[in-house]
Amino acid sequence: MDSSNAWADGLSLEQCQHWLSVLPSKRIAVIGDVMLDHYYLGSVSRISPEAPVPVVELERQTWRLGGAANVAHNLRMLGAHVVLCGVVGDDSSGEQLRVLAEQHGIEPSGIVTDPTRPTTIKTRIIGNNQQLLRLDHEQRRPISSDVLEQILAALEASSQLAAIIFEDYNKGVLHQRSIPLLVEWAQERSIPILVDPKLENFFAYRGATVFKPNQKEASHALGTPLESQDDVIRAGRMLRERLQARNVLITLGSRGMMLLDSSNRWWQIPSVARHVADVSGAGDTVIATVTAMMVAGAPILEAATIANIAAGVVCGEPGVVPITAAALLAELALHAQPPSTLSSARSSRK
Repeated sequence: MDSSNAWADGLSLEQCQHWLSVLPSKRIAVIGDVMLDHYYLGSVSRISPEAPVPVVELERQTWRLGGAANVAHNLRMLGAHVVLCGVVGDDSSGEQLRVLAEQHGIEPSGIVTDPTRPTTIKTRIIGNNQQLLRLDHEQRRPISSDVLEQILAALEASSQLAAIIFEDYNKGVLHQRSIPLLVEWAQERSIPILVDPKLENFFAYRGATVFKPNQKEASHALGTPLESQDDVIRAGRMLRERLQARNVLITLGSRGMMLLDSSNRWWQIPSVARHVADVSGAGDTVIATVTAMMVAGAPILEAATIANIAAGVVCGEPGVVPITAAALLAELALHAQPPSTLSSARSSRK
């Protein structure tokens, strides 16, 4: 079963508004690699006489939540309560990340300070709304048992979690020892698990409710190119079987997404981005929006469709920015289909 329509059958704007209205009663934990994003923004009008590189005339600089912290920010801007779990260094950047989280209404109780490592910082230089250079300051060493115990303690102190997102950037929070313990903790409490994986621990997340790799990650992990639609569907089924995942959602960049659900049905969800300024953070928006919609009561197809539209919104902005409930509703209104279109879509899937 498949559909080439960006809007799920029968999905109305009123339903989306209802799901968003439910989110303030839901609490979601995000576990993973938190980062501080630092931006230098300016304009470019000439090339340096010293080297063939653009000269950026600096206009301003900003700091934003990145990595797993950006996922948490997306969730919070959609209305959910969020507990953020990760590790920072005993430095000014770590304190700044914690303060930013608190300013955005994110519970920082699971952010652990480790004096043996720096806070992960990604510095981006942007000229004329285009990214020119990125500098990374990080430590990829796996977290210690003591840090893991503090994260588990923060989860224990968080009552009534509706879901847990595992946001893996291969920076050390999620590794071969921590993942099984964290997954077991969630499964023992029947808490849905949604995973945004990276290659190093790709097959460690068995039993996920939603497993969301991108095309490149899935291709590398399975050792096969994903060029055609059949390739992607085959990969989704392989991942579902190997990981015992209920749903697999593979993001395909400009081609949208492929969803394989718990009944082995699949859908191709086309991209809806109207203007792409920057794809940074789009994957964070997808996993956050899918999770938010599912805990609010949306079926997986509707949740994935809304997440696809949300990703199109953030791709239209330079830098890593979160989706907001207002921006999402405004974009959803543009994609609402009249009844005649919905009837036609249903007929094509029989």
